[in-house]
Amino acid sequence: MSTRKASGPLEDALGQLPAALRAKIITAYLELKKAALEGRFDAAGLNAGKLCEGVLRLLQKEILGTYTPFGKQLPNFADECRKVIGTSAPSVSESLRVLVPRALVFVYTMRSKRGIGHVGGDVDANVIDVATLTRVADWIICELVRVYHSLSLEEAQDIVDGLATREIPEIWEVDGKKRVLNPGLTKKTQTLLLLYSDPSSAVLIEDLCSWVEYANIAHYRRDVLRPMHKARLIEYDEEVGSVRLSPSGVKEVEDLRKRGAT
Repeated sequence: MSTRKASGPLEDALGQLPAALRAKIITAYLELKKAALEGRFDAAGLNAGKLCEGVLRLLQKEILGTYTPFGKQLPNFADECRKVIGTSAPSVSESLRVLVPRALVFVYTMRSKRGIGHVGGDVDANVIDVATLTRVADWIICELVRVYHSLSLEEAQDIVDGLATREIPEIWEVDGKKRVLNPGLTKKTQTLLLLYSDPSSAVLIEDLCSWVEYANIAHYRRDVLRPMHKARLIEYDEEVGSVRLSPSGVKEVEDLRKRGAT
């Protein structure tokens, strides 16, 4: 059983949800995001399923008036979603009644039928499957935030996007820049830490080079980025001029931090 704690901003945004449902939904969502980032596809699939089951219980409560208790197996998942869709509840947001349950069916079906989170599936889980599940999960959480916190879609998206930024003490953000607070680290390690602090985003090479204070951007590309790309620690898009951390890069940083090497 995971002990990962829910994020403060998301807790606040979903504060109107019953505590038990809120905790289950947020924990499953954050564990899904973490597992997807680290390339643990089975764990991502399992947490996608937990997220769907938590959100379905919320919809049951809001629209049907009662929900299947935790610890009791849900009946056929798609049928339960159809009950929600088919129930008249004009006081409940149309998104909760119509759109979210359909998104849940998609995620739950994909998780079940594509071999994600199950032993013996016909098709191995892969990057694009889990990326799709994660993106739909982002949308579902955005809708919950939007509905329950009375925010615009853009404001809700900002909250969800902000969850992807890791708060790590090695990084200091100042005046639109980021700095690694241990200047004695190699430029490679500093680059990894900077990418790790915002794993959902691609970062422009010019920004990274400036943040690590590398004197020559051409040498930074040659001596730092290309070897890291070759080692599959990052995805370095030379044409676009951007860099993104890979699952191997995530593991490298977390191993370094466990050893106290940062």
